[in-house]
Amino acid sequence: MSNDEKILELRNKLEKAKLGGGEKRISKQHESGKKTARERIEMLLDPGSFTELGTFVEHRCHDFGMEKNKFLGDGVITGYGTINGRRVCIFAQDFTVFGGSLGEMHAKKICSIMDLALKTGVPIIGINDSGGARIQEGIDSLNGYGEIFRRNTMASGVIPQIAVIMGPCAGGAVYSPGLMDFIFMVEKTSQMFITGPQVIKAATGEEISYEELGGAVVHSRESGVAHFRAENEQRCFELLKTLLTYLPDNNSSFPETIEYSDNKKLILEDLNKIIPSDPNRSYDVKEIIKAVVDDKTFFEIQSEYAANIVIGFARINGKVVGIVANQPRKLAGCLDIDSADKSARFVRFCDAFNIPLLTFVDTPGFLPGTRQEHGGIIRHGAKLLYAYSEATVPKITVVLRKAYGGAYLAMCSKSLGADQVFAWPTAEIAVMGPEGAANIIFRKEISEAEDPESVRKEKINQYREIFANPYIAAARGYVDQVIEPQYTRKVIIKALESLATKKESRPSKKHGNIPL
Repeated sequence: MSNDEKILELRNKLEKAKLGGGEKRISKQHESGKKTARERIEMLLDPGSFTELGTFVEHRCHDFGMEKNKFLGDGVITGYGTINGRRVCIFAQDFTVFGGSLGEMHAKKICSIMDLALKTGVPIIGINDSGGARIQEGIDSLNGYGEIFRRNTMASGVIPQIAVIMGPCAGGAVYSPGLMDFIFMVEKTSQMFITGPQVIKAATGEEISYEELGGAVVHSRESGVAHFRAENEQRCFELLKTLLTYLPDNNSSFPETIEYSDNKKLILEDLNKIIPSDPNRSYDVKEIIKAVVDDKTFFEIQSEYAANIVIGFARINGKVVGIVANQPRKLAGCLDIDSADKSARFVRFCDAFNIPLLTFVDTPGFLPGTRQEHGGIIRHGAKLLYAYSEATVPKITVVLRKAYGGAYLAMCSKSLGADQVFAWPTAEIAVMGPEGAANIIFRKEISEAEDPESVRKEKINQYREIFANPYIAAARGYVDQVIEPQYTRKVIIKALESLATKKESRPSKKHGNIPL
């Protein structure tokens, strides 16, 4: 065979590889409202930047007639490229080949690109569209999942890991995304579940659709598995690209600082009036966040799940920060099982990737009730305490209004290692709210009074005047400064500048034992 013939053979093989499972299956993929694996990579990466690896890999299975049914690439496209000039490693499962199912060589390709991402210190992005384990390959398929899970764990906290669910993701397949840092889902085409509707019906008699069981809405609102929900694949990739702008390449680097021309006033007079005079009235903490950060830079995460706490990235004077804030509009800003889990994991991500933490506090405490207690609020709440205590990045806390009891401590108090704590004059820092405190401290006086209700109100006001303010905490050094709300942005900018060179170590150990 001549050189020209060999080159022609190569070109023909490459063209064959691009067809995946063939034209009919590609058409079927399009009819279901989904792009192919290669089309998705082209949509996400910068034009012409993708370098494919493992194009000619094939499975080695000889059972059930599989030896007669082989496709170049074995159902997953792997390689590297750039997104807005930043290099990333990527894999995309091809549903047109064996339904994107994972076999031995399919898994090896994924493991290989994950290894490359870890060695070169760049984010890994996985686009999942798979029917699960390739049953014909048996234990080799299961072993492949195990190898991927181990690499997810090794990469955790070293490089950002992003999962994009753009089709079914069932059984063991869900645990690789579950081990990654962020999960994106697309409405009506993405599903994640351990056991499908048929298995559930056979086991319990319950009838449920794929979408009701594990669709994008369910995992965005109910389970908290998904971090972002998009209406279509294009929007999903737009969100992913935005997320990447806030992340560093790895744990040895820092997020990019953007030149910021300060067209926002450092004095924000509206903040002086944002807290209602009635302590029982709510307000939207997002208004405070958006006022304080650089214009249009707040990027919320898990916005639909555990809405009593708000988390997300933003920029302040061009620098990336991670924000955690109680939301008084939902459950009065109480901490509960879901909000503790949501915020603790975010705090740990920020700490792993050198992103300073900014915490806004307005919480009356942990949510009371048997459902919370029996559900393990002690264990779940401890996760947030652990996460903040463990974090060594710059930690700035602003107490807006209520900061009571254990919830005050959990929201990055000085006791947990906050570097600088500021409080607004509206702050109320105490063991508990005035109503509860008065009922306990003055129980005897109230019960023996001729007009118990009048005495109770008097004692509540007395307690509020003495303790429901920031000055006792400031006098003890638990609050570094009481500030006017209008100067919050200015104060935070200076605090971030002063903490830019912060170094803090922890005792040498293999790892801690977070209360999972």
